[in-house]
Amino acid sequence: MPANRVFRAPKVPEVFLLFWVVKLLTTAIGESGADFLGQVSIPLAAAVGIGGFFLVLWRQLRAAEYHPVRYWLTVLAVALFGTMVADGPHVALGTPYYVDSAIYLALLCGLLTWWKRSEGTLSVHSITTARRERFYWGTVLLTFGLGTALGDTTAINIGMGFDWSIVLFGVAILIPLVLWRRGLDATIAFWGSYVLTRPLGASVADYLGKPPHAGGLNMGDGVVTGLGLLLFAGLVTYLTLTHGDVEGAHASKHAHDDDGDYVSVA
Repeated sequence: MPANRVFRAPKVPEVFLLFWVVKLLTTAIGESGADFLGQVSIPLAAAVGIGGFFLVLWRQLRAAEYHPVRYWLTVLAVALFGTMVADGPHVALGTPYYVDSAIYLALLCGLLTWWKRSEGTLSVHSITTARRERFYWGTVLLTFGLGTALGDTTAINIGMGFDWSIVLFGVAILIPLVLWRRGLDATIAFWGSYVLTRPLGASVADYLGKPPHAGGLNMGDGVVTGLGLLLFAGLVTYLTLTHGDVEGAHASKHAHDDDGDYVSVA
């Protein structure tokens, strides 16, 4: 696809409450789903995680407009693939998760800097060209890698466990919102919260699915994945039928920042 291809409207959904709910669901499903598939079959996990990721991303990049099913399936595939990628260095090289976190943070900052210098904006409301969409999905993938490593750092390296990690990241994810209310740039607040959805969702999934000796409730990764997929399917179906996440659907309730960016407060 030509990098200069222009779309009629942004190829991302409206950012409002349900956006964050579905995003958190994808992070939880990505964590439990990757663990469950790994327990069933490593080749199967690789086929679904890697093959599924490239297939749905290819379909998303070829599309000319936003569609809830296509978009959120891509996010879900990134969540699954990102979990596997984030765990790779630790499993293969034995590096501590906090080292992996630092590496992913550096890569994310580098990509965001490249994106900003290339396009002049990091706003998700500006994803109206093929080039910007590629930057967007590259950034999304790195946020999953960073978030996964952060969650494992607190739960495993620091020894907080899944329950206290949920508390930590549950509070931390509200900080960008509070700072945005006090004048923080909306784009910075968005990406800060976006990174934190990963360790929060993953900690919840691990707490529900893992056995008691690992600090969990022992529901099983397969059960957590299945329940998550049911909720995910229901919410995405709702968005598809109502068009509630199409850009501009909540225009009357937007707050605008100095760059013309906005975040729905609905």
